[in-house]
Amino acid sequence: MKEFVISEVKAETAILVGLITQQQDEAKTKEYLDELEFLADTAGVITVKRFTQKVNGPNQTTYVGKGKLEEIKHYIKTEEDNEREVGMVIFDDELSAKQIRNIEKELQVKILDRTSLILDIFAMRAQTANAKTQVELAQYRYMLPRLQRLWTHLERQGGGSGSGGGKGSVGLRGPGETQLEMDRRIILQRITLLKQRLVEIDKQKTTQRKSRGRLIRVALVGYTNVGKSTIMNLLSKSEVFAENKLFATLDTTVRKVVIENLPFLLADTVGFIRKLPTDLVDSFKSTLDEVREADLLVHVVDISHPDFEEQIQVVNNTLKDLGAADKPMMMIFNKIDAYRWVEKEADDLTPMTKENLSLEDLEKTWMAKLNEECLFISAKERSNIDTFRDILYKKVKELHVQKYPYNDFLYQIEEEEMG
Repeated sequence: MKEFVISEVKAETAILVGLITQQQDEAKTKEYLDELEFLADTAGVITVKRFTQKVNGPNQTTYVGKGKLEEIKHYIKTEEDNEREVGMVIFDDELSAKQIRNIEKELQVKILDRTSLILDIFAMRAQTANAKTQVELAQYRYMLPRLQRLWTHLERQGGGSGSGGGKGSVGLRGPGETQLEMDRRIILQRITLLKQRLVEIDKQKTTQRKSRGRLIRVALVGYTNVGKSTIMNLLSKSEVFAENKLFATLDTTVRKVVIENLPFLLADTVGFIRKLPTDLVDSFKSTLDEVREADLLVHVVDISHPDFEEQIQVVNNTLKDLGAADKPMMMIFNKIDAYRWVEKEADDLTPMTKENLSLEDLEKTWMAKLNEECLFISAKERSNIDTFRDILYKKVKELHVQKYPYNDFLYQIEEEEMG
């Protein structure tokens, strides 16, 4: 009888690379690389080393300088000698086709940038036909300007009628260009087909939205991994997938919620992120229609994140791009159970920073800023959830009275009670 030995599959390992510039100081670069490491972890990749370089801006041919690239190459070679292979190098910014080609040639390992890593995660997370179509469209849009690097192997071919002279070089280059143009046409045709498919899906979704009746629509928006899905589960008593990973939710989930006999629709949307690829935003616009058509936005913020204020700004900028910045909004500061602060000594004369603010101080600050249009909760610990429900009920009721005749509103509630 044969014995089957199940060997453990080793996770891929990666080096992360980022730049320190005048626009992005060392602390900011560290924070971006922390997020990039979280993205890598979400994709199942283990980070083994980070490299940073202080420069005025990205090198046009290799992103980092020649010396830094040699340093990275030396580290990869040393790890190989120690039988700890580095599988890939991930760069924190989007790379051009030229940069990818030159870096791959030098390092001889897989090269990814932030955009391609996010696209890989989206491809892993996509479940429905809508999400899969949107991800595929974004992937082809990303691939199109980078096609040329796939054909660099032709440059290394020799012999035949093309060898030995300038004319031969042109003759050798021709088939590569022909194949490249053929691939470009195939991808453009595929992009056109995917766009048409998304238009059809969008029509179906529009019809579904119209059939939902006279209900107020509330959309949960926010940075990725702030706890929107957990809040969705608490309010709707459903089981929407939620975990401590980036982009756990790709498809918009809509649930009917009833608070004190008042029914409304609650949508959980894909999280936003810094440096979100434009192609991805464009591809996912049909998914984000729930945001555009919402009557009320509930902006969820992770108060425990050290740079939650920048995350707020990223979300606000994305909402502006979607044409949804002027909608009624309430701010929910989640994860108060994870908030940490450092109390200053009485004789400490250094300026106060947000790291020195207590949760109570933050509450007062944001309440003053937003005229009490915000609330501090812990979805995990269920802290202040009842207060959240009460405030949400009042806001939805107010919007319902404004949007629909009051008699119809009462009739609808009676219908709900009877049905």
